[in-house]
Amino acid sequence: MSKTIIDLTGQKFGLLTVLSKSDKTRGKRNRIAWKCLCECGKEVLVVGEQLRYGVTKSCGCLKRKIAKDNHTKHGFANKERLYTIWRHIRGRCSDKNDKRYKNYGGRGITVCDEWLNSYLSFRNWAMENGYNDNLTIDRIDVNGNYEPSNCRWATQKEQANNMTTNHLLELNGEIMNIKQWSERIGIKYMTILYRLKKGWSIKDALTIPANFNNRIGYQNNG
Repeated sequence: MSKTIIDLTGQKFGLLTVLSKSDKTRGKRNRIAWKCLCECGKEVLVVGEQLRYGVTKSCGCLKRKIAKDNHTKHGFANKERLYTIWRHIRGRCSDKNDKRYKNYGGRGITVCDEWLNSYLSFRNWAMENGYNDNLTIDRIDVNGNYEPSNCRWATQKEQANNMTTNHLLELNGEIMNIKQWSERIGIKYMTILYRLKKGWSIKDALTIPANFNNRIGYQNNG
């Protein structure tokens, strides 16, 4: 059964406006390509999936412009610790080849457009919000995105405490931190944490009643 082709004609994706479906295909899978006009005036062929998922947003001029802004115009970038931090948060949220992607971009965590497209914007926010070389970037809500309202600069100890408080657990396809699970299932936070440290599976830690006299002899009336 042939798949229904989604007509992208006239739609805009980033700097690209789709002109028409091309007779040419792309890649080993012969994926359908679309003729697009970039705002810079150049025409390019782009696979529909790359347009719909935001993988390709221009003919390449946008990437070149960002690179120029971040490397050429602002030559200090490569020399700064902040620049490395910026590259890393973009990588783990956007690059599927990044070894940390599954814990960030793979969970739907993104970098706001303001920071994603401009190191200077990220740098200005950092300098105005207490950055120094002894601090690391920390998301207040571990399930939230990298954006001004959800980020702060913290010591390693503060960040570790935040990670402990927001330790993510997945059960039946739902991901929440320990505190959220505790409120949902009615088992005390410390009980869940104790169970996990003793090697319990996530399923057992979250589903066995708190007063259950288990195999390791731990009882709690949480």
